Amino acid sequence: MASLAEVRRDEPEEEVSPMDHPVARPEELRLLEALLFASAEPIDQATLAKRMPDGVDIKAALAQLQAEYAPRGVNLVRVANKWTFRTAGDLSWLMTRESTETRKLSRAAIEVLAIVAYHQPVTRAEIEEIRGVVTSKGTIDVLLETGWIRPRGRRKTPGRPLTFGTTDAFLSQFSLEALGDLPGLEELKGTGLLDSRLPTGFSVPSPSDDATLREDEEPLEPGDTLELLLAPAVEPEAEEPKTESEAAENEAVAEVETAEVEMTVEAEAEFEAEAAAEEDATEVDAAEPDAGEPEEHIDHAGDDDGAEEKGE
Repeated sequence: MASLAEVRRDEPEEEVSPMDHPVARPEELRLLEALLFASAEPIDQATLAKRMPDGVDIKAALAQLQAEYAPRGVNLVRVANKWTFRTAGDLSWLMTRESTETRKLSRAAIEVLAIVAYHQPVTRAEIEEIRGVVTSKGTIDVLLETGWIRPRGRRKTPGRPLTFGTTDAFLSQFSLEALGDLPGLEELKGTGLLDSRLPTGFSVPSPSDDATLREDEEPLEPGDTLELLLAPAVEPEAEEPKTESEAAENEAVAEVETAEVEMTVEAEAEFEAEAAAEEDATEVDAAEPDAGEPEEHIDHAGDDDGAEEKGE
């Protein structure tokens, strides 16, 4: 025969609902509600009890207030042992605020965008030739992310580099109806964007709105997607060439691309070295005395002889 203690142990414990606590008076609930609403931060139970009148069962009042707010758009919740009002979880989508993030383009990105706009279709190597410096892949990636430029096709040259052009989003961003509305030479001079003393024969290209590929361009292949353009961290293994001639051609293309990069880096290094040499030469010239102004020479030996003669 089971003992009375064992029988009581087997009986399930009854859940305690908020209504099992003593019911708080309406005035007490109003005070508690005001304290919670007025606080900018969650409040713990002990702090609430200090601010409430003596004799108030703060635990019962919180449970009752929480039950009353449960079906509403604002709920009384307990966070880190503190109490506060929060928007109901199922209504969080109403609180979502859409904001437009404004990012400032770097000088390099602005230059590349201008070159693409006026010289399209243009390759990365051609952009670097016009700018005179190496163009990082990140700069082109930023413009691709904005949607202002796009890969048009591939140039029919060794390496088959991608050609870039502008998009309709570019026209919309700069309030242009067509590429022909881009400012010309005289307009750029008038706004002060170009020096009035330009070299003879200087001109500004007039891009065409025709999106058709030119004779020196090939259409993009199915694999030439934006994801492939933004090179992944791990590149897929290249397929083995079917013939020896294809392998030799691929090696030649890689050598050409490597040589172009090396030539660009060497040109930059030579330019920096020449600039440093000119600066050093200028400093040396400034340090040398002027030959037209002879230095004053004082014959101290003669003075000594004169002093000896006086002594005699």
